[in-house]
Amino acid sequence: MKRAHGEKLRLCDALEMIADALPAADRLKCIGAANAIVPLLRSIHQYEETIIFPAYEAASGGNANLASIRRLRAEHVEDECFAGELTEILLAIGHGETVDNAEAVGFMLRGFFESLRRHIAFEREHVLPMIGVVD
Repeated sequence: MKRAHGEKLRLCDALEMIADALPAADRLKCIGAANAIVPLLRSIHQYEETIIFPAYEAASGGNANLASIRRLRAEHVEDECFAGELTEILLAIGHGETVDNAEAVGFMLRGFFESLRRHIAFEREHVLPMIGVVD
């Protein structure tokens, strides 16, 4: 789980660097992020939903954290949908398309990576300690 968080945080850092560099972002970094974002999230989300969340539910005695688990699962769906949209934008930038509205693209990137960072923070503060994983 720590490795998964590290990978997601590195992705966030890469997206932040792209957002900061707009409209002249490094094209190769855009392509790299575009190619990594969806597969990375899908594999980590699958791991969390099949291993971590059931352990969290069991550690809490069943019902105590069901609302949190539902919210985290919903965030996974939202993140993957958002990642798909960002992939298209990043690929376009990476293939040399002009960024017509750098502010809007930067806002989208920031909204995405800030959401991921909040998700990770919640897991680190609430989920991982409950299942015995200490940072």
